[in-house]
Amino acid sequence: MDFSDLLYSSTALFLDFDGTLVDIAEQPDEVAVPPGLVQTLGLLNDYLGGALAVISGRPIDQIDDFLRPLRLPAAGVHGAERRSAGGQMSLISAPVLDLVEQAARKLAAQHAGLLVETKRGSVALHYRQAPELDQACLAAMRAAVEESPGVTLLQGKMVVEAKPSGATKGNAIEAFLREPPFAGRTPLFVGDDITDEVGFACVQRLGGLGVKVGEGATVAWQRIATPQQLRDQLQEAATARTGKAVTP
Repeated sequence: MDFSDLLYSSTALFLDFDGTLVDIAEQPDEVAVPPGLVQTLGLLNDYLGGALAVISGRPIDQIDDFLRPLRLPAAGVHGAERRSAGGQMSLISAPVLDLVEQAARKLAAQHAGLLVETKRGSVALHYRQAPELDQACLAAMRAAVEESPGVTLLQGKMVVEAKPSGATKGNAIEAFLREPPFAGRTPLFVGDDITDEVGFACVQRLGGLGVKVGEGATVAWQRIATPQQLRDQLQEAATARTGKAVTP
């Protein structure tokens, strides 16, 4: 697959962050943004007239910190928060997550290697450093979510996360597509995780295309092997479309 063949001036480009634009790290705060990525995204954003958004499980302020000085349209916490191209913030009402956080912290206190991450509107329990605890994490979080109205459990790569029931990456993408400069464009969404499948289904239902990064079953119609391959192809596409070289 050549990404340049998928990008047109009429495209609305939606990109996941971890495992897609950047390689997954052992800890969420250890992610490294490779040289040239910010410039590449800036060039593509200019080419697309601002119709490029990051759709992530991370909070928007973390995305901004990683991609500084870029401040792209973005959806964070799986769509629980969204910033339009014009800078307007939209927030889904945050459910009560006390029981979920208590359950996650109790399990983390009993087992080394578990990490509890709290965000606005969600609680994530990471087990990347203790993969043998996957079922224990799932069971503890599921039991707490069942007692928490308005909360849905989401499973990702080495993480289980409780989030608002109405927050999905697909809903966030559809919201962008109702607004300028995204409205009327063909959507293209690139992601890597189970949490991105609803986004793939959304854009393909709307006449666009989903691209899965990495292995695993997917509803996406296209696939690319690694985040590095995606970055290379995005850079090549940016140079081809704008005539400007990306400097490391």
